[in-house]
Amino acid sequence: MKSKDYQRRFYRDKLFSPGLKPLHYLQKETDLYILTDKALAQGLISSKVEALRSDIEKYIRKDPGFEHALKPLAIELRAPLIIRLMSKAALRAGVGPMASVAGAVAQLLGEALIKKGCQEVIIENGGDIFLKVRSLRRIGFYSGKGKFANKLALLIRPGDTPIGICTSSATLGHSLSFGAAESVTVLAKDAALADAVATAACNRVKSPKDMENALNFCRSIRGVSAAVIVMANKLATFGKIEFSRR
Repeated sequence: MKSKDYQRRFYRDKLFSPGLKPLHYLQKETDLYILTDKALAQGLISSKVEALRSDIEKYIRKDPGFEHALKPLAIELRAPLIIRLMSKAALRAGVGPMASVAGAVAQLLGEALIKKGCQEVIIENGGDIFLKVRSLRRIGFYSGKGKFANKLALLIRPGDTPIGICTSSATLGHSLSFGAAESVTVLAKDAALADAVATAACNRVKSPKDMENALNFCRSIRGVSAAVIVMANKLATFGKIEFSRR
């Protein structure tokens, strides 16, 4: 896990969160935007994130291949929880475990905050989101620079949460992608799984004709509830998706 220069997450301007208290947390390449219904101490976030990062960094020192693997890996039976969560998601999606790291961090931090008494939590980690809400929320997602740009948001109903909403893009950000889609957004109860599947599906989209096959791939993964793919001014979906104009 190498440190990267800070990049402003412009899409955070599109999070629609009336009534929630924001907190920005940045440590090395971990860049979190946290929204909750109660004020949180920075130290609480810091201690949890540092523990998760430490688990990952220590495991990588023991097994250096874990960091750069592009396929699922066997792991130790007594590996830390976040390593097991990432590896399980990677196995189901057919990608390397680090493809699920942002979703896994968001999920485990979100679950920890709920245990601390938060009834509403939205955690955005580099385009990957964990949320548990009590009212209808609109979540903006990256939809390229074509006719859908900055026009659509996802409507998320309280009964569908907690949920992970994770986006992979071949045209935005520094993450490795073998595809060409502007974005693939995946919804799943498990944010680590949503992250891994979004990466795998994005890798499959080299041209618009691949969009349906990529959706079928998402549909085939148990635990994935919906997906949205945007490419070349085309939008394709499967599952329970509600859109709202931004």
